[in-house]
Amino acid sequence: MFGYALVGSNDLDAAKAFYDALLGAFGMPIMFEHSSGGRVYGNGLGQPFFGVVAPFDGQKATVGNGSMLSLAMKSREDVDHIHALAMELGGSDEGKPGLRGSAEHGVDFH
Repeated sequence: MFGYALVGSNDLDAAKAFYDALLGAFGMPIMFEHSSGGRVYGNGLGQPFFGVVAPFDGQKATVGNGSMLSLAMKSREDVDHIHALAMELGGSDEGKPGLRGSAEHGVDFH
């Protein structure tokens, strides 16, 4: 289990609007406003949380090539719903959700 994940953004207002809608759709509330101007989402201290922030080094945020974040969902239908919502909100993907079925992911990895 992860403790937290942070992603950087060069447009925090747009990023917060995106994540407010996306994460709110499956019940992850806003925890607090981050000192960088970003926002942190989660279900309370001591639980895993997610944040969108300005980079700590003051440089522009860039794509983390090879980075991946997995969010636990309750059902395949929830995965499909969140993916569709992310696309509607202007997100991008590297492939639609679906069973991966590899030794690396396991037979029920969606």
